Amino acid sequence: MGTVIAISSQKGGVGKTTTAVNLSAALALMEKRVLLVDLDPQGNTTSGFGIDKTSLNKTMYHALIEGATPREIILKTNLTFLKLLPARMELFRAEIDLMNFPDKEKKLRYFLDRVKDAFDFVLLDTPPSLGILTFNALTAADFLLIPMQCEPYAMDAVAPLMQIMNIIKEKGNPSLRMGGVLLTMFDAGESAGQRICEAARERFGHLLFKTVIPRNTALKNAPMEGSPVFLQDVGAFGGRCYLNLAQEVLLLK
Repeated sequence: MGTVIAISSQKGGVGKTTTAVNLSAALALMEKRVLLVDLDPQGNTTSGFGIDKTSLNKTMYHALIEGATPREIILKTNLTFLKLLPARMELFRAEIDLMNFPDKEKKLRYFLDRVKDAFDFVLLDTPPSLGILTFNALTAADFLLIPMQCEPYAMDAVAPLMQIMNIIKEKGNPSLRMGGVLLTMFDAGESAGQRICEAARERFGHLLFKTVIPRNTALKNAPMEGSPVFLQDVGAFGGRCYLNLAQEVLLLK
């Protein structure tokens, strides 16, 4: 049975999609069968694999709202072990349309139950909000991974999401666990970033991943090329960091 990991933060620009794309790619390079689910209506994870969103017949909107099957939606990527469930702008409508369904927070779980046994890992890239799509992701997940950029006030975005996680554990998904907090966009040359890292270690302790993701040109440019960083620069430092993170994620199983 596939381990489901929700990658989530209600704060935008923290490296959430970069993490979803490159962590899934790193696991696939380790020959783990990976399904990456784009739940963000902006569809940046989808375009991060060079997919023309205008050419898609069905997306995660059709899965959640219209009952489309996984087989109708799953796409191949340029990595043998990695498959993608895409998203685009119509997924914004799901925030409203889902309110008309019973068990609206469990639609994604029911959908993934039909396919996750075929994968070792299912990674969920969520919107930068605490709306119904994020609630669906947390209700379907085994673990929560929270990216936290090494910038002032960054920790303020982590605590509310951990509180939401505890609510969902009580009301809809008792098996949900904290996978870890991932420090991103770290600049070793900035003293402020170093202080934030130290404060995060004091506050989150064992919940903090050992891997720290740096500010890195290769990571920044990879989305413009429509592929994970490994396929642009196999030796990029940012890519090696995501391989290290993948090794830590393997221990969550």
